[in-house]
Amino acid sequence: MLEMRPDCEKCGANLPAQSGGAFICSFECTFCAECADALDERCPNCGGELLDRPTRSAKLLEKYPASTERKYKG
Repeated sequence: MLEMRPDCEKCGANLPAQSGGAFICSFECTFCAECADALDERCPNCGGELLDRPTRSAKLLEKYPASTERKYKG
């Protein structure tokens, strides 16, 4: 199951699990659409491809909550 990280690792933008606009690599490094575009859809951490992160419905978020651990290092 995906962690559904709450923020962009590059700029710190909020990325709610129930909303679109997040991009992830196979290691779940997470970026907003603007940063993913600036990175040419390549993860700066592992070099992997950044793809659209799926959303999680509110009902499933109750049972399987998204991560609250922020990864932005500022």
